[in-house]
Amino acid sequence: MDLPAVSISPPVLFFVLGMVATLVRSNLRVPHAVTKLMSLYLLWAIGFTGGVKIAQSGMGRDAMVAVAIGMGLSAVLPLAVFALLRRRIGIHDAAASAAAFGSVSAVTFLTAASMLDALGIGYGGHMVAVMALMESPAIVVSIILLRRAQQASPAAADADAPRATWGTLLHEAFLNGPVLLLLGSLVIGLITRERGFEAFKPLCKDLFNGVLVFFLLDLGLLAARRLRGFLARGWSLVVFGLVFPPVAGSIALVLAWLGGLGVGDTTLLATLAASASYIAVPAAARIAIPKADPSVYIGLALAVTFPFNVIVGIPLYLAGAKALCRG
Repeated sequence: MDLPAVSISPPVLFFVLGMVATLVRSNLRVPHAVTKLMSLYLLWAIGFTGGVKIAQSGMGRDAMVAVAIGMGLSAVLPLAVFALLRRRIGIHDAAASAAAFGSVSAVTFLTAASMLDALGIGYGGHMVAVMALMESPAIVVSIILLRRAQQASPAAADADAPRATWGTLLHEAFLNGPVLLLLGSLVIGLITRERGFEAFKPLCKDLFNGVLVFFLLDLGLLAARRLRGFLARGWSLVVFGLVFPPVAGSIALVLAWLGGLGVGDTTLLATLAASASYIAVPAAARIAIPKADPSVYIGLALAVTFPFNVIVGIPLYLAGAKALCRG
């Protein structure tokens, strides 16, 4: 007897398995060193493959439109997040959360790209460049918002915290490890083109989905552990983490439609706008916003928004893109 087909992609189901394993108190674990290696591999594969695709298709009109929309959203979304959260959780946690929700999640992006690949929906290699360029503007804007709020209320300033220079902050925002690996791999892909891709094709293509499955399994385990502590801070943050992403994604859908982008690019742009960073932003926030509580902005991004996007959000953004955009 044949089993019924499941429309949800296997990586998403393994993410759910990870969450279930934690919630039922299983001793399933993925070693930290393995997780770090998988993170580096995925960033390398995304960047390198994207660079090759850009070399093949070039940076045409669609690429420039997508870059403009993506960077614009990355700079504007933190303004809304900071305004919504500053009275609820304070300016430090609000600034860190604004950076997280204005920046992007590479894993959410690659989950959406994997779904598009499975469905045979094309998208431009330039979307990897869009993802990389959206990492940093939100961090810089959020730091500026925090500094302005501190000037307006001197009592809120970090009097005892070491003051990082703007050079240090910008270095951390633009050249932290994940962003540098992503951009560097993209440039190498641009330089080596198809010849380089053929040399690494088994690693870039054949191995990718298998590593993604184990990475999302580990993230499911981690997300469920974060969720337990995060819920203690109140349900209003949970509501924000569930409502804000589809709002941001819907704005991106409309902008992409106005820009004449195709279904694949539009889906990925909406996914990026709806995602929240839990890798690049914590690295920068550790220096720039030392008073922010990591359990707030990491918990919000990883335990609430990431599961929502992976399980519910991405199919919604795809459906919206199909309804609005050209093929």
